[in-house]
Amino acid sequence: MRFLGSIVLLAVLTGCATADGDPRDPFEGFNRGVYKFNETVDEAIAKPVATAYRNLVHEEIRSRVRNFFSNIADLFIGVNNVLQGKFQDGVEDWARFAFNSTIGLFGIHDVASDMGIEKHNEDFGQTLGRWGVPDGPYLVLPILGSSTLRDSAGTAGDLYTDPVGDFRPIRLRNSAIALRLVNVRADLLDASRILEEAALDKYVFQRDAYLQRRRSLIYDGQPPREERIQEERSFRTPVNVEPATDVNSVVLPRIPQNYEAVMAAKHAHDR
Repeated sequence: MRFLGSIVLLAVLTGCATADGDPRDPFEGFNRGVYKFNETVDEAIAKPVATAYRNLVHEEIRSRVRNFFSNIADLFIGVNNVLQGKFQDGVEDWARFAFNSTIGLFGIHDVASDMGIEKHNEDFGQTLGRWGVPDGPYLVLPILGSSTLRDSAGTAGDLYTDPVGDFRPIRLRNSAIALRLVNVRADLLDASRILEEAALDKYVFQRDAYLQRRRSLIYDGQPPREERIQEERSFRTPVNVEPATDVNSVVLPRIPQNYEAVMAAKHAHDR
């Protein structure tokens, strides 16, 4: 919590709001700096290690590693579903954990999916969103990547309750965390290449896609229509007396059709 609080404070002190920028991203200057730092760390360390891991470790083994950590995540995915009032989904998450931890040999085999029990994607940031907590400004966190003020608080909760953090001895815990990060980054190698090819400004692409995808996740793929806010226009003197023919239309940023697949993977990496 202190770490995330320091990041937010630093953003307030160093990220001056831009008059003509995206109102969701008042700290864009600060965020771009952190984004550049994350890219540098990724290119220098994370990507080479993940590439070597993928080249040296067979897919079957990487799949077992992926299943093991995914099974651990189901425990608190169920908690978040219950906190959101989705009790049936929460019971299914805990059933997945029970079956995979036993029949699936500590989760290395995903027998629950074979049994038709659906895998869900929930975290505490989504729970806060369902409770009505607003997004707050967009933030890019060191190493963790895209977030918002609300999702940063959610991430702190997720990290605090992460069962991997309770692994002992400490060397086992650190090795498990490192293995999980490397395995996730290896799964993202192809997605990161698509991201690089998909947009001229990767920062803007990732920001818009992240915010759009998080809104979709909070409302389980059926977000309500956002209200169109016109206050800023009301303070400006119109240039022409006659309105343009498309004055009532709102032009939204064009997001490539593959952004969902890219950002689903990218968000997993950021977390």
